[in-house]
Amino acid sequence: MRPLSVAQLLDAWEKGLSEPVCTRVFPVLAAAFVDCPIDELAALSIGERDRRLLTLRSSTFGPQLASVAGCSQCGEVLEWELETVDLLMEKPAELPGELSIDVDNYYVRFRLPNTMDLASISNCQDASSARGRLLENCISDAQHKGEQISPRALPVSVTTEIVKRMAEADPQADLEVDLSCPSCGEQWQANFDIESFFWTELSAWAQRILLEVHSLARAYGWSESDILNLSPWRRQFYLGMAGT
Repeated sequence: MRPLSVAQLLDAWEKGLSEPVCTRVFPVLAAAFVDCPIDELAALSIGERDRRLLTLRSSTFGPQLASVAGCSQCGEVLEWELETVDLLMEKPAELPGELSIDVDNYYVRFRLPNTMDLASISNCQDASSARGRLLENCISDAQHKGEQISPRALPVSVTTEIVKRMAEADPQADLEVDLSCPSCGEQWQANFDIESFFWTELSAWAQRILLEVHSLARAYGWSESDILNLSPWRRQFYLGMAGT
């Protein structure tokens, strides 16, 4: 992974604006991980994609993560903070290209879900249909007592085992944050989506930088590239002198 300049990060963010929600971070990842083309990024498991996003986020905005959550019991809004290292799971020596289970006379071969699989279920009406389509995407072979069957025909006990096996093989894909309400004592685990979190931060940062460029260009007549080449401290100093 290479560090990104302000201009490179802005360019990647701009490219992401024209992408569907599910692939909007790919230009940013591609800019940082130059040895991994977009099609290879799309084929990464969700966990491996999120591992790279966490690493990139840490190098871009620092290791600390902060957000808010609402308590479902009393409605209290609480702030939480941790570091990216707290969310990085131990990386498997090698992610398997294919997995399999053999249970209750069912034999199934499947792979780990990737971003494009998630994109394919974004329009599903309910969790059940989304789960079914995701399994269809990932399952390459399903048999019952030696006979080929549709993935949709697998019983819940088998699909549950498939999901369990996926989670074991790619633990980084399902991140949760332990939270405790200071008001009522309620404790729970909240899902954490680094893709959405990072993109929200990146968009806020990009809009702030563009406002700074606008202000300095109007005040001094400088070009965008000249302004972006300034250090953050110099930009703030000049903004102060310009009265913005």
